Amino acid sequence: MVPTQHDHPGERAAQDPIKLLAIRETPLSVDEVFTAVGDDAAGGTALFVGTVRNHDGGADVDLLGYSCHPTAEAEMRRVAEKVVAEYPVRALAAVHRVGDLTVGDLAVVVAVSCPHRGEAFEACRKLIDDLKHEVPIWKHQKFSDGTEEWVGAC
Repeated sequence: MVPTQHDHPGERAAQDPIKLLAIRETPLSVDEVFTAVGDDAAGGTALFVGTVRNHDGGADVDLLGYSCHPTAEAEMRRVAEKVVAEYPVRALAAVHRVGDLTVGDLAVVVAVSCPHRGEAFEACRKLIDDLKHEVPIWKHQKFSDGTEEWVGAC
C-alpha cells in the first residue's frame, strides 16, 4: 500500500493483519499469540486468555472436551476478517484448543494490536465474542457429581 497525502504510515492497517489462526489439540501458548501480533506501529495490544474453570452453573467441573466442525477454521477466518474490516487492526491472532482439557488449561487465546489502546480493546472483545458465538466449537463438560452437559458454542 502506497501512502497518500491523507495516510499516516503508522495508522494504516498492515497488509496482512491476520497473522495466526489455528485450532489445535496441543497446549496453547500466550507468548506465541502475543508475539504474532507484535507491530511497531501499534500503540495498543489487547490479549484475552480463556481458561477452563473449576465450576459452571454451581456445579464442580472435573474436565471438559472441545470438539469442532470441519469448517471451524474457515469460520474463524471469516470472523477475523470481519474484525479486521471494522477496526484499524495492525495484527490479529487467535488459537483455540480442542480435545480433553482439565481445570486451568488454556482453551482459547486471542490478541489484537491497533494504533491505539481503545481500538485494541474493542477489536479484541469483538474477536472473542464473535468466535464464541459463530465458530462451530462445542464444549462437553463433565461434572464432579457424574453428570455431563454439552454447550452449543464454546
